[in-house]
Amino acid sequence: LNLTADCNAVLKALQPIFQEQGMTETVHNWEDHGYLATYIKKNGSFANLRIHPHGLVLVDLQSYNDHMKGREEVDQLLNKVEERMKELFHGNIKRVKRLPAILRGGVIDRYWPTADGRLVEYDIDEVVYDEDSPFQNIKILHSKQFGNILILSGDVNLAESDLAYTQAIMGSGKEDYTGKEVLILGGGDGGILYEIVKLKPKMVTMVEISFASNIDQMVIDGCKKYMRKTCGDVLDNLKGECYQVLIEDCIPVLKRYAKEGRMFDYVINDLTAVPISTSPEEDSTWEFLRLILDLSMKVLKQDGKYFTQGNCINLTDALTLYEEQLSRLYCPVEFSKETVCVPSYMELY
Repeated sequence: LNLTADCNAVLKALQPIFQEQGMTETVHNWEDHGYLATYIKKNGSFANLRIHPHGLVLVDLQSYNDHMKGREEVDQLLNKVEERMKELFHGNIKRVKRLPAILRGGVIDRYWPTADGRLVEYDIDEVVYDEDSPFQNIKILHSKQFGNILILSGDVNLAESDLAYTQAIMGSGKEDYTGKEVLILGGGDGGILYEIVKLKPKMVTMVEISFASNIDQMVIDGCKKYMRKTCGDVLDNLKGECYQVLIEDCIPVLKRYAKEGRMFDYVINDLTAVPISTSPEEDSTWEFLRLILDLSMKVLKQDGKYFTQGNCINLTDALTLYEEQLSRLYCPVEFSKETVCVPSYMELY
């Protein structure tokens, strides 16, 4: 409202609407803090009416309605509340905002958080794959807009729509991979491997790790069956004409390669995003990130390039901390960054 609320007047004006629905009423009054009225229906549906003296009026409805008729009844009730409020306050309503219903407890979970803590509702219409590996929960859900989406332990990883992510982590089309030695860390969805193999490299080694990332054999198994628009056929076999996939922890592999003097033209780190935590000294993920950086530099040719993902563009503190880590490596490096829109993330990365 544009003015303070007459809590008692609002309560009395809206009471008949809920009473018409056969809902019993309980009212709490906190003098300087307004009213809370709860209306309960015999079928277990209920409404909370919260009236704040400063002018905010909230109506929350919860009901079990899995059919169109039930949804229409809810809309009709809210329409009556809105009409009565307009009659009561005439031109003194500043804003009316009606939010879509949140569907809880359904077979299909449609709500997933962005990296910066916003809640996004996806148009999920099918659970394609849902398994627990020894390390994590693996889901592949189908979105009408984005295709199949890989979700690992509640974190949206990649959708079939997200070629922009794969292209960016490969250098956005500016690199020539022909005849080059490439090391991919992680990348269990197969997207990076599939795109690089098309570019005629000398050899691509993809190290799939179990303990230090979000990827394991079950992820590969799920993706090669249900994410084929992303990975093509490269995950069907662990070895191809110009690539090999190692199901090993990448840290011992990197140490072994460094000891053997094996060097790569490109190292692509698709293990984990820049940690959201802004306390790198206390977060083991930061320690893992620094270790991977140092080991990667030891197997990278002097003129080689290292590509990795950052995080949501809104996480400026965490991204700044990552850049600080680059100045602490055992060898000097130069770096650049690029912002990309990844469709299924619904945020800039």
